[in-house]
Amino acid sequence: MPSMERAFPRTGDYPLWTQTMATGMSSKPETINTLAIKPAKLTNKKRAEEIKLLKKIRANLASLEKLLYECGYYEDLMYRFYHQSFKVYAIQELTKQIVTKLHSLAPRLPMNSWFMEIVKPETGREFALSDNREWTKITRPMLEAFFHAHYFLEMVCKFGKELESPPEVLPSGWAAVLYLYNLR
Repeated sequence: MPSMERAFPRTGDYPLWTQTMATGMSSKPETINTLAIKPAKLTNKKRAEEIKLLKKIRANLASLEKLLYECGYYEDLMYRFYHQSFKVYAIQELTKQIVTKLHSLAPRLPMNSWFMEIVKPETGREFALSDNREWTKITRPMLEAFFHAHYFLEMVCKFGKELESPPEVLPSGWAAVLYLYNLR
């Protein structure tokens, strides 16, 4: 079986397989850059909300980065998952802190329903000895919730540093943040 690199050689800034995926496997692949040039049609209201969101992110960047730094101990919590230790349940508190912080950036906007479906049920479970019998079934969703929340915290911090105003051409991470706040 050929390697991904051989099957999909690199062209431009992105591997060809990425370009092909982005075009829905068309026979004429466009580059990611070409796709990004097509600006999204946003309502004035959504654009205004995007501007407010970015301003709020930039104003709260220090506290967002502090929370991101505090999440660094998830390395230990991942170990606790594989060690089958009840201490992995502490990841729920980190998830809750991240979700609360992200929500505080735009409390007037409802957060993405898929995101809430992933994080909501996984932020308040208490350990019971019976959980050991179904360890992965019970604890994996906690980790999934954390990883989604952590991803958005990383993206908010990244683009809070990189962007001075909302871009016309959307980087994927910023577009994901906008989906989190239902602005796409």
